[in-house]
Amino acid sequence: MIGPKKVTREERMEIAYAIANQVLERFGSKVQAIGIYGSLARKTDGPFSDIEIKCILNTLDESFTYEWTAGRWKAEVNFDSAEDIIEEATTVDEEWPLTHGQFFNILPIYDPKDFFSELKAKANSVDSSIFKKAICRTLVEEMYEYIGKMRNIEVQGPQTFLPILAMEIATAGAMILGLHNKQFFTTSAQVLPEALSFKDKPDGFDVLCELVMSGNLSDPQQIIAICETYWGSLLKWSAQHGYQIECSTVIPW
Repeated sequence: MIGPKKVTREERMEIAYAIANQVLERFGSKVQAIGIYGSLARKTDGPFSDIEIKCILNTLDESFTYEWTAGRWKAEVNFDSAEDIIEEATTVDEEWPLTHGQFFNILPIYDPKDFFSELKAKANSVDSSIFKKAICRTLVEEMYEYIGKMRNIEVQGPQTFLPILAMEIATAGAMILGLHNKQFFTTSAQVLPEALSFKDKPDGFDVLCELVMSGNLSDPQQIIAICETYWGSLLKWSAQHGYQIECSTVIPW
């Protein structure tokens, strides 16, 4: 039966090194660095975790990825140029708290010029103003739209979408907090629990997260009331920190 099957950490590391050796044999001097990222690099991998590897090539026109399974386990190998991965590591968007932890925890397999240390330093040097812009974009592009959808549902339905919408609002709120604190989440499964640990939060965020994590999302009016309370608090919290929703009747181009 096709997996995923249980694989020990030791076996997973052996597979990762075997893949790295094949990359070195295939690409030779073009390889600048190879490193493991994700749960395997953080030493938090479980028996069914996959293997994630970054390969940096000296010359590469376009990034590409291989993903495959050998039955018991799955691997993902990303190939990037140094320029492309540095640009990615220093770009801040609304999902930065979830996507960019990988750049801070890469476990080198082959790194003769200490490239991954340089990458971490660059990822850690992004100016605070960039994070502020990302928060303001998230407020408009994600949160404002979610609240509009929720209010539409209250008027015309369908209420069946409310549980999903509550999860999206809670997750977007967690991303805002991650950006505000310049902290990344370890995995998607830990976004809400880890966001709850932040001290500086809008009122109502904890209640919303606890509702979502409990799975008790069968009462439409309760969902709407909790989300509306959180939205009002989020606007006050954002204004206190200088995160403004820009309003304009002029098309911004």
